[in-house]
Amino acid sequence: MSCPALPDGFDFTDPDVLRDRVPFPEFARLRQSEPVRWIAQRPGIAGFDDAGYWAVTRHADVKYVSTHPELFSSALNTAIIRFNESIGRDRIDAQKMIMLNMDPPEHTRVRQIVQRGFTPRAVRSLEGALRDRARHITESALASAAVDGSFDFVTQVAVELPLQAIAELIGVEQEDRAKIFDWSNKMAAYDDPEYAITEEAGAEAAMEIVSYAMNLAAARKECPAEDIVSRLVAAEDEGNLNSDEFGFFVILLAVAGNETTRNAITHGMHAFLTHPGQWELYRRERPATTAEEIVRWATPVVSFQRTATEDTSIGDARIRKGDRVGIFYSSANHDPEVFDRPDAFDITRDPNPHLGFGGGGPHFCLGKSLAVLEIDLIFHALADAMPGLRLTGDPRRLRSAWLNGVKELQVSVG
Repeated sequence: MSCPALPDGFDFTDPDVLRDRVPFPEFARLRQSEPVRWIAQRPGIAGFDDAGYWAVTRHADVKYVSTHPELFSSALNTAIIRFNESIGRDRIDAQKMIMLNMDPPEHTRVRQIVQRGFTPRAVRSLEGALRDRARHITESALASAAVDGSFDFVTQVAVELPLQAIAELIGVEQEDRAKIFDWSNKMAAYDDPEYAITEEAGAEAAMEIVSYAMNLAAARKECPAEDIVSRLVAAEDEGNLNSDEFGFFVILLAVAGNETTRNAITHGMHAFLTHPGQWELYRRERPATTAEEIVRWATPVVSFQRTATEDTSIGDARIRKGDRVGIFYSSANHDPEVFDRPDAFDITRDPNPHLGFGGGGPHFCLGKSLAVLEIDLIFHALADAMPGLRLTGDPRRLRSAWLNGVKELQVSVG
């Protein structure tokens, strides 16, 4: 008698699962035996009035769902696979203003506007300033370390460059970056009791970001500057964003651009310090392939979801119209059909067709180039300033339904 692929009642979106670990063994068993598996849930537990979702675990199938928005919608139930149980449907529907939760053609219109700020030229223009900031961040972490050289890598290093990059990109005053950090934490950490974030507090944080961004947009309309905000909002009648749309775009930046990149940096540092040969290789050679492997290894967003727009199939699974479909990037990024030695952290991996920036299609990460630049710059600075960095404790993980997050990583330069 064969063993079941999953323990009875196992749910990949249970926040207690990711609080402890990414469930790689369970993903591996599903990829082999049942790559598209129905996961039953009690109606309402994820915020949705249904009986569960389909878990899609193979690389090829995650790409298929991602690249067929006509069959798999981001807008019907949003891309977030599990909300707090107490959330109301009106709060879920309100999130459809965020680009992540749109379908073409509305998504196409908004993305064509906001991608002006993420052209190769726009990203290159930030490189010098961000290199200086990365150097300053590492120097500040060293200066603030305890007598024994210890400090929390998350709060002293990983959070800083993504926040400062967002501030640099959209013209947020640097002294306001702590507000963005606090607001984005409240939006993303609603499943973690340590933060005691209620649904109301998360909604208030989202509105704070929207209000801040709308005020910023209004100021740029009144007095345009040489920055992305002016290019996005200064002339709505010329195909730019209105103030509401810009506000929700900043929410996306605060969570997608801040939470994900900081967790990639944290997981990357942990990977280096638990694979000292890779850290030595990086310090010596600085391979250009490093950032992509860090993102594959970290996969900060474990999963998003889509909703079937009609009856369809994925492999042998019959998907009904209205079914929710979970696309598990963490599983896809360890698929041995695609990656040689997928469980090895290898900064020279090339090619590296990981799905850490999405599975392609309309929702492929708009800020990929900026994220790769940030990761490259901060690890160059760390290798220069802290070559002897070492771990002094295990990571403290975020309790979350869909984020591979780390709250604390104690390290030492001593």
